[in-house]
Amino acid sequence: MTLKTLVSALSRAGIVLGLIVATALPPVAVGYYEVHQARAALSQGRLQEAAQALEHAALLLFWRNDLWEQAGKAALASNDGAYAARLLERAGRLSVAGWRDLAAAYRTIGRPAETIHALERGLDQHGPHPLLLRELALEYHAQEDYQAELATWQAYLTFDRSNAAVHHRIGLLLSLFHPDAALAELDLAAQLDAAYESEAQTMRSALYLASHESEPSKRLVIIGRGLGLLREWRLAHLAFQQAVQLDGQNAEAWAWLGEAQQHLGQEAGPALEQAVTLDPRSAQVRALYGLYWKRQNHLPNAIEHLRQAVSLEPQQPAYLVALADAYALAGDLPPALEAYRQATLLAPNEVTYWRLLATFCAQYHIQALEVGVPAARTALALAPDQADSYDLLGWVYLIAGLPDQAEQALQTALHLDERHAAAHLHLAMVYLETRQWQPAREHLTRAQSLDPQGVIGRQAEQLLRLYFP
Repeated sequence: MTLKTLVSALSRAGIVLGLIVATALPPVAVGYYEVHQARAALSQGRLQEAAQALEHAALLLFWRNDLWEQAGKAALASNDGAYAARLLERAGRLSVAGWRDLAAAYRTIGRPAETIHALERGLDQHGPHPLLLRELALEYHAQEDYQAELATWQAYLTFDRSNAAVHHRIGLLLSLFHPDAALAELDLAAQLDAAYESEAQTMRSALYLASHESEPSKRLVIIGRGLGLLREWRLAHLAFQQAVQLDGQNAEAWAWLGEAQQHLGQEAGPALEQAVTLDPRSAQVRALYGLYWKRQNHLPNAIEHLRQAVSLEPQQPAYLVALADAYALAGDLPPALEAYRQATLLAPNEVTYWRLLATFCAQYHIQALEVGVPAARTALALAPDQADSYDLLGWVYLIAGLPDQAEQALQTALHLDERHAAAHLHLAMVYLETRQWQPAREHLTRAQSLDPQGVIGRQAEQLLRLYFP
């Protein structure tokens, strides 16, 4: 080959190579440009635009699998779950956070099976991981697969043995499936965090009573009632469902099933009707049916069933206060007052009933001085050094026309708890009564700020608008 021929061949090769590079370089450059654009869009909160730019970049920079995950994350942040799911599925392999995002994407578009499957795939790829296990347990909880939730939380404890909330949740779940093992978990949760002691005590009592009951259906009713006291109504509902399945003649199981259904927003009438049909002389069944009618605002029916509950178990103060409340809602105040007083006679050492009596007198402006004040003083004697006790006494003093005594009691309440919204409201009412406008406004403002979404806050806001427009 001559020199001239060699040069010519190299020249042609260079041209071909140049054409190849010229053809390949623009898409790569565009890909990195899209990444740059995506970062700019993310920094400015243009999430959908960022997701689209990252998708284009992932197509061009095909070896950058991470770009699909970044695109999916941006789409999820823009609340486009369907787009996020499509992008994340395209990635194939994801980080732990990526699998969590894919599960979240499916959750937002209402695909629960795929939500679970995404988390399980993440665990298959990465092995047991606390983040994925936690998400999976919460998803099982949302889908009410409580046995799967229990198993997942137990696996999670391998990574976080000192998590009181998880031990407590496991204890509640075990109370349904393995009651003998529940107490150890509940007690451990209370040891790790004293905030769980009260709930542990409630379930401790329920589990103890249940352990002495020979019939499985009745055991489940007792456990379900304990769960209901903790406002764990979905678990309680499951307990009552199982109780009814085990013994369809258990009237109290049907009645408590109806109670749980009401708390879950379900129709409860048929279950309660079945309960009354099975055992019309059960005070508990009658009381629960009476509460049902009270919630339906059908007060004559409520009063009738609650009166029967009281007649069947006249020594039960809880039935008396339920009847008293129904009478009060119906505007029949004398029998309401008498029922509250009877409850305090049956349980003279229970502060709850004295407080209910005093509150009734203040709320309805009935015998505040003759009955309300003594009841509030008794409540204070039973629960001294509590802001609630002094607040109640101050409120009743105000209604009874004793503003000086009311101010003193309410100041004591605020000395015990400066953030007591009700005490601020009631003290403001004292100052409005005595025309002390500036301190009245200050305490109303404080009450409203301490309880902006609650009853106290709304009352304070109404008074502020009325007196200080």
